[in-house]
Amino acid sequence: MHYLDNAATTRVSDAAADAADRVLRQHFANPSSLYRIGALAEDVIEMAREDVADSLGAKPSEIVFTGSGTEGDNMAIFGACHARRAWADHIVVTGYEHPAVQNAVSALEKDGWRVSVIAPDETGHVDGAAIAAAVTGKTALAAFMHVNNEVGTVLDVARIAAAVKQKNSRTAVHVDGVQAWGKVPIKLAGTAIDTYAVSGHKIHAPKGVGALYIRSGFHMDKFLCGGAQENGRRPGTQNTAFIAAMAAAIREMQADRTRAARVDKLAKMLREELKALDFVTLNSPEDAACGLVNFSVADIKSETMLHFLESKEICVSSGSACSKGEASHTLTAMGLAKSRIDTAIRVSFSGENTEEDAAALIAALNEGRATLARIRRR
Repeated sequence: MHYLDNAATTRVSDAAADAADRVLRQHFANPSSLYRIGALAEDVIEMAREDVADSLGAKPSEIVFTGSGTEGDNMAIFGACHARRAWADHIVVTGYEHPAVQNAVSALEKDGWRVSVIAPDETGHVDGAAIAAAVTGKTALAAFMHVNNEVGTVLDVARIAAAVKQKNSRTAVHVDGVQAWGKVPIKLAGTAIDTYAVSGHKIHAPKGVGALYIRSGFHMDKFLCGGAQENGRRPGTQNTAFIAAMAAAIREMQADRTRAARVDKLAKMLREELKALDFVTLNSPEDAACGLVNFSVADIKSETMLHFLESKEICVSSGSACSKGEASHTLTAMGLAKSRIDTAIRVSFSGENTEEDAAALIAALNEGRATLARIRRR
């Protein structure tokens, strides 16, 4: 099988699986318990907190464990806006956010918040200066992705955050870092970023665990009600095993010094091969990151091509897995023609992929185009 949908989820690494298995068997106690085995479980969480903090250039006390990137995004967005409701009524967001951010902001808009949307251009790039320019004295929140999950464009989030704060120091800055974590270096200490959400299953950890960076001293309301876990930020008994697995995964990602270069090489190789196909149009820009390559296959609907590729044991997608087959929100925001949106394919490499995977995809695209075109002519 050629698995090329790593932006949707990644294979759980052996290191992450082993960490989860060890903790499930040895550290099953509730980490909030006062007896010794509970304290040992808490130690596992605190060591993991240090690993996650180190990967983000943050302090361990600034890391809150969550159940997903979506939960982290929601905690940050609702928490920041509700805390600023007394003086603010405005939000600034980019036009190609993940549904976790897009739908949270839409819910606030229905509740009376004004929303300014900064759309990407046709190459998938967003003007960072335009984000800051849209901030006013009543802007509670500016939210933007670090790396877009469909086309791979990268924002200079530290620079944009600084510009936002210069415009209004009380505006909260939230970054969805789910696709960037472990792939695009970030040191949050010293930046103007207030919150930064990450997810385990994008870095070869299990699904159902994530983390939210909350800058020391940043004011936000609680999103959930319950116990005092995670310093009162996120109630509910922690998933100790998966937290340990996520820490093992990010350690492994950081230790693999050649991973980023391998992924970039594969993405570049695929882009060059795709350029040679007269029935393909690239949607991702040349500077796309994290092994993401988005392209359209002329006259062949995405779903049709996906099923053909699956028959060749090649797994790709047509966009965000969270959109459940709906037309690509990102490509629509970019203003691309409906024909390109309806025929779009997203490929996303990980450090486990090889040149054989890319070559298999090119061969299958050629075969699929010829086969499906013949069927259409009948």
